[in-house]
Amino acid sequence: MSPFRRRAALVTGGAGGIGAAISARLKSDGFRVIVLDQHPADPEIADRSCVIDLADAARTKALCAELTRDEEITCLVNNVGIVSPALLEEVALEDFDPMMHLNLRASLICAQAILPGMKARGGGRIVMNTSRVSRGKERRTLYSATKGAAQAMARTWALELGPEGITVNCVAPGPIGTEAFWRNNPPEAPATQEIIGNIPVRRVGTGADVANAVSFFCAPEAGFVTGQTLFVCGGVTVG
Repeated sequence: MSPFRRRAALVTGGAGGIGAAISARLKSDGFRVIVLDQHPADPEIADRSCVIDLADAARTKALCAELTRDEEITCLVNNVGIVSPALLEEVALEDFDPMMHLNLRASLICAQAILPGMKARGGGRIVMNTSRVSRGKERRTLYSATKGAAQAMARTWALELGPEGITVNCVAPGPIGTEAFWRNNPPEAPATQEIIGNIPVRRVGTGADVANAVSFFCAPEAGFVTGQTLFVCGGVTVG
C-alpha cells in the first residue's frame, strides 16, 4: 500500500451541485477540504473556501501556488465544468475557448501545482469528474470534447504518475438530479419521464451517488486502481 494519507483535498467547483456533495463526502472521510469556486462554499462542507474564476489561468496559477505552500494537498478532484448545449450547426465558436479553459485547462493547472507536494509525500489521488457524454450525446459537441479529453489526459497521467504512488481516475456521471437538471427537465414533463424510463435502475442519480465513487478513488485502499473511468449512470452506458 502506498504511503498516501488523507490530508487536504482540493475540489474545483466544489461549492454547489455535484461538487458540494463531493466536498461534503471528502470532509466526512477525514480530509481537510479546500474548495475553489466562483461562489463561496458552505463552511459545513469546506475548511477553506477560495472564490475564483478558474478560467483565469494567471489567477488560478497564483492561487494554487499559495495553496501548495500553505496546505498538505494529497488529493485533487477536478470537478468544475460548464455546458453550452447546441446542435453542431449552432455551436458558437466564441464558446470554445471559455469551455476548454474552464473544463480542461484548469485541471492541468491544478495538477501541475500539487504534483511536487504529492511526490514529496510519497503518493496522492487525482480524480476527474467527467461525464457519460464522452460516449456521445446530442447537443454536446464542446462539452463532450472537454470531457473526452479529460479522460484521455487522465490515462496519460496515470501512466506517468503510477511510479510515484499517485493514482488518476475518472468518475463519469449520467443523469444526476442537480438543480440545473430539474430546471431543464421538469419532473412531470413527458420528456423527463422518458429519460428516467430509459435508465435501467429507473431513477435519476444524486450528488451522493457521484460522491461515493469519488470517495472510493480517493481512499488509501484504492492504490491499485488507476487510469480508469467509472460510469455512475444507473446503467445508461451499458446498452
